[in-house]
Amino acid sequence: MRIHIIAVGRLRAGPEKDLIGDYLTRFARSGRALGLGPARVVEVEDRKNGGMGNEAALLRRAIPDGALIAVLDERGRVESSPDFAQRLAGWRDQGRGDLALVIGGADGIDPALRAEADFALSLGKMVWPHMLVRVMLAEQLYRAASILAGAPYHRN
Repeated sequence: MRIHIIAVGRLRAGPEKDLIGDYLTRFARSGRALGLGPARVVEVEDRKNGGMGNEAALLRRAIPDGALIAVLDERGRVESSPDFAQRLAGWRDQGRGDLALVIGGADGIDPALRAEADFALSLGKMVWPHMLVRVMLAEQLYRAASILAGAPYHRN
């Protein structure tokens, strides 16, 4: 199952981008044998500052046809890392070819796009800068692959 992290905004070179690259490289190595990956980041930019509705249109265009859509949203479901790993495995086992993990801009996800999503995931009750959400999500993908592979990265 290919993973697409689709996010509003461009991430400049720096520690966040380096961390994302590192975790996605690790995920590619560990996920391949599990039928997970590769993962890639797709960035969209609302140059017209059209708000959440315009961002949603850009995000929709970046989502592959037929992809399962999971939005990152503070109102979404909070899951443990093992539960998230099992959810990924379940989607993979259903034969889903693509998973779009969608991260909105500074104002979040447009309500209409949230309603269209198959799933809403929260990284906790706190609100995180969307650039850090990318890092945290990339790490959780690697952690999920490690859990599914029985590797020692994750400890209960």
